[in-house]
Amino acid sequence: MDLHLSNRHVLITGGSKGIGLACARVFLDAGCRVTLVARDAERLEQARASLAAPDTVTVVPADLSQDQERERVFHLVRDVDILVNNAGAIPGGGLLDLSMARWEQAWALKVMGYIHLTQLYLADMKARQSGIICNIIGSAGRNPRYDYICGATGNAALMAFTSAVGGKSVDWGVRVFGINPSPTKTDRMITLSKAKAKELFGDESRWEEVPADRPLGRMIEPEEIANMAAFLASPACGYVSGTVIDVDGGLSFRG
Repeated sequence: MDLHLSNRHVLITGGSKGIGLACARVFLDAGCRVTLVARDAERLEQARASLAAPDTVTVVPADLSQDQERERVFHLVRDVDILVNNAGAIPGGGLLDLSMARWEQAWALKVMGYIHLTQLYLADMKARQSGIICNIIGSAGRNPRYDYICGATGNAALMAFTSAVGGKSVDWGVRVFGINPSPTKTDRMITLSKAKAKELFGDESRWEEVPADRPLGRMIEPEEIANMAAFLASPACGYVSGTVIDVDGGLSFRG
């Protein structure tokens, strides 16, 4: 399917691995130019080299938990048609398990990082009267639980933010939407699942059995989220804004 995204410039945060790197592959296949942003310069270069068209990919190492670094990226990388906010990994734990310093550190990257980059790039997009912002959020915002309270609360905030901004941004020709993946087969999730399998079964090689009731018997593949991001960013979904779409295999309705 031709998504009619040729020659669009896509900026992807958290682009060195997981969903971000999968987004790079999908948008490149659609004919886009891609800029990847992440903290680790070496891993960014490895990610760029792994892509089918590395000459059309720019990498910018930056710590997006810092205000000044977000502003530096914005001033370095302008003329962005599609912004994919994806950087961030919030730790698990209950309210009594996480210090306020750790809570604020996690939110600085994922919550404030998304909000600040959206603010910066939305102003440019408003001036041009065109643009797309896709926020990769997470299903815990829809289904909060105590043992992931920092992430669930942050995700819920980003869902509200996305809907509020997306409801107004269409007045300026800009669409803003979000995607809520449930646990996705990234390095981080595999590591967490292996630790849980070792705890439950004494055997980390049984990580795919954790938990036992996954929809369709598996995690989501990163490419499935990337495909959704590209499809929603395309003219085929030109009336989608303010919406946050759950991609969880029906997990929310399994009790």
